[in-house]
Amino acid sequence: MFKKFFKNIGPGPLVAAAFIGPGTVTLCTLAGANFGFALLWAMVLSIVATIVLQEMAARLGVVSQKGLSQVIREEIKNPLLRNLAILLILSAIVVGNAAYEAGNISGGVLGLQTILGDTNIDIFGFQLETMALLIGLCAFILLYIGNYKVLERVLVTLVIFMSLAFVTTAIMTKPDFTQVIKGALMPSTPAKSILTIVGLIGTTVVPYNLFLHASLAKTKWNNKSDLSFARKDTIIAVVLGGLVSMCIIISASAIQDQSINNARDLAKGLEPLFGSYAKYFLSVGLFAAGITSAITAPLAAAFVASGCLGWENNLKSTKFRMVWIFILALGVIFASVGFKSIEVIKFAQVANGLLLPVIAGFLLWIMNKTNVLGNYKNSVFQNIVGLIVVFIAVFLGVKGILSVFNLI
Repeated sequence: MFKKFFKNIGPGPLVAAAFIGPGTVTLCTLAGANFGFALLWAMVLSIVATIVLQEMAARLGVVSQKGLSQVIREEIKNPLLRNLAILLILSAIVVGNAAYEAGNISGGVLGLQTILGDTNIDIFGFQLETMALLIGLCAFILLYIGNYKVLERVLVTLVIFMSLAFVTTAIMTKPDFTQVIKGALMPSTPAKSILTIVGLIGTTVVPYNLFLHASLAKTKWNNKSDLSFARKDTIIAVVLGGLVSMCIIISASAIQDQSINNARDLAKGLEPLFGSYAKYFLSVGLFAAGITSAITAPLAAAFVASGCLGWENNLKSTKFRMVWIFILALGVIFASVGFKSIEVIKFAQVANGLLLPVIAGFLLWIMNKTNVLGNYKNSVFQNIVGLIVVFIAVFLGVKGILSVFNLI
């Protein structure tokens, strides 16, 4: 039974690996340090919304044997609307992931630096971060091999390490479980918490994961009878990923200190309270979060570009490789020289703020098309839940864009 279960573990852990990146770790750290357990409910809401959308993406991939960007390109018949949709998707996902890739690699570096100390070297007056180059090399090798099974096994292993690290850290803080349950089930909005709530949901319901999931699902499964495996894989992985994020909030809640600004500060803050082991567990978790996202972000960008531009969706094709190499190279360069691509990241946030409700709307539209899904199209209940998620996505998109321009 267990052998069959592990055999059918699919893209779910990779999707979890993608949304638990250094940005999520940092945001969860701030949520816990500033508001205690009060915002755990936002993660519960995120988990539900993510399961709804990711299940649709996985079902689309298995049934149609196409990626989401490919289906969008084929189903929008109006040339102008199709080109606008492709432009929006390409700019937000490809350019956005290039901006965030530096953050993913930097997050992995932070985890290692907390244990190893400063790893910078001076070359002709330039300070280079050697760990960023090492993480980039590891990601390059795994992606260049172009073998889905190898990629899946490595990422699943890293996700397990990450999960164990953050769960263990949370348990070491000995939280009050009554308060944890209260924070998870009773929504509250403490003063100045609205942007953190928006951020917590926005970093879990990730637009590029919808493209990644559909493409990986068709790679893993090619029979409609496998839909039950795809559904279980999605639910288990997203729930466990959400629990990992909640564990980071719980860990940070142990330190009610306004000087905690990121996961590295949290690791140092936990050390005097719970010993050096807490620091090591958290650092390993941050490293795993960084390297998994550093692999999945370029991979997602390559799938999106291939689908939008009608290229072959093959992990070993030259065009596919050129996209992820471009994303990975930019991330490594920015992370190794310490370049802060603030304006590019702001653009990515604006684009993703616009993209999430648009892509959620596209997905819902496609999931009701009989010519694409036949008898596997959405039920009335799935449409109602999907519409609720789309409305939440619109709200988040507006809030995210306004926050970038400091209008709220």
